[in-house]
Amino acid sequence: MKGYSAPRSPGLLLILLIVGGLLGSLLGTVLGNTWPLLNHGFQPIGFAPTTFDLLVLTITFGLTLKFNVASAIGFLLALFVYFKL
Repeated sequence: MKGYSAPRSPGLLLILLIVGGLLGSLLGTVLGNTWPLLNHGFQPIGFAPTTFDLLVLTITFGLTLKFNVASAIGFLLALFVYFKL
């Protein structure tokens, strides 16, 4: 049927974005000497590590995302692939 598309899974989008970001960062690291623009980084985004000490259990939460141009390109390619599926 024309115009019908199956519902897309948000889990698939998350997996594609993670893989796209990792592959983009890897390519940026490998090709960074040839094209230094690929390794140009952006301001890291995230939360500083926070530790909760409950005497019996210690829990640490934290998340930092570090982007560069190559990882941003990887994210865009992952989105392109997601919407073409």
